[in-house]
Amino acid sequence: MLKAFFEENPRVAVAFSGGTDSAYLLYQAAKYAQSVTAYCVESIFQTEDERDDVRRLADELGVKLRIVMINILADKNVVKNNEERCYHCKKALLQRVKEWAQLDFYAVIIEGSNADDDPAQRPGMKALEELGVRSPLREVGLTKADIRRLSKEAGLFTWDKPSNSCAATRVPTGVKLTLDILKKIRNGEERLKEMGFGDLRLRWRDGAAKLELPAEQLAMAVEKRNDIIDALSGDFTEISIDLKGRRGT
Repeated sequence: MLKAFFEENPRVAVAFSGGTDSAYLLYQAAKYAQSVTAYCVESIFQTEDERDDVRRLADELGVKLRIVMINILADKNVVKNNEERCYHCKKALLQRVKEWAQLDFYAVIIEGSNADDDPAQRPGMKALEELGVRSPLREVGLTKADIRRLSKEAGLFTWDKPSNSCAATRVPTGVKLTLDILKKIRNGEERLKEMGFGDLRLRWRDGAAKLELPAEQLAMAVEKRNDIIDALSGDFTEISIDLKGRRGT
């Protein structure tokens, strides 16, 4: 299905996050496109794991990778953290990719949205249309389940990678985003991962930390209660665990 897309668009710039969807898109581009470069925009919203995965996959596929830096907190519309934050953030990131891609003489820019992605639930998708960025996975009707299956068949290490969201989603809508808050969230999540927790969310709640863990990790959280307190108390006034478990973005 994607082969025809790349036959029609042989030179592509891929906005690459390192997640399951964009990884499979990059794999297909490397397989069928005549010329492909991956562009990863690094910001405070990313984790070290995500950065490592970006470099690892580009290396494994033999694809040229450009790391593009951005100070996303310089965008006042992102910092406001209102209902349109995702749109403003997505547009800023893709605009940066577009600028670099044009310097490399790429006219077609693609990204990894899939057929399950609902524009009504993802305000950032409006930025794709405005900037002329295409979503081949979505165009050919590939769902998340399809992409995981095909990625596994292709031997991509990203095939079962948990879905993640940027650090800004840990902060309630309407609360101004600051470097201090975002660093505390990321550092806290990294410390928890070092303890063996995974696919988690540390929600910022007015200086307190609310942890959302997969249901199967709740018992481990009780066992490691003191370790969690030691790891997070320096940055958070209170620490709580949502007994309903991990859910949402």
